[in-house]
Amino acid sequence: MTSDSDDALSWEGDESAERRARDTASRPVPAPAPEPRPTASAHPAGPAATPAATAEEETSAAPAGLSNAMLVLVGVVGGIYLLYTVGWIAGGLRLQPLASFLVADFMFLPWFVLAIAAPALWFLATWVLTRGRASWVRAAFLLAGVVLLVPWPFVTVGVIGS
Repeated sequence: MTSDSDDALSWEGDESAERRARDTASRPVPAPAPEPRPTASAHPAGPAATPAATAEEETSAAPAGLSNAMLVLVGVVGGIYLLYTVGWIAGGLRLQPLASFLVADFMFLPWFVLAIAAPALWFLATWVLTRGRASWVRAAFLLAGVVLLVPWPFVTVGVIGS
């Protein structure tokens, strides 16, 4: 006879037929669930047979998760957006003396903050607005952001540029 601590060291198929028979005999058998009675509204001509009722059942199902490839793409693009944020900070601070020569600081600061927040805002907007659509649509918008949000002050001048 084995104890409960020995059960932790055995696989499901390793136990003997005698023990399985003993365990199944000691367990109560659950009663079958009663079948629901049809109501007048469940009649095919009734209002519950409309496509809205089936759409409600489909939306109550658990949403499907992202595929492995999509998870990798979201992670890589999220990392690129994080690097873009750092690039906008470095490039914008490098650009500030030239910008303060052309415009006042109160005009430069809001656009500088928006440039820093743009990658995060693009990622968030893409994530929210493409929910429920095909994965390629989300991937296309994320990759479009990679192309559109390049921190040009950092790319052209760099941190220690002239």
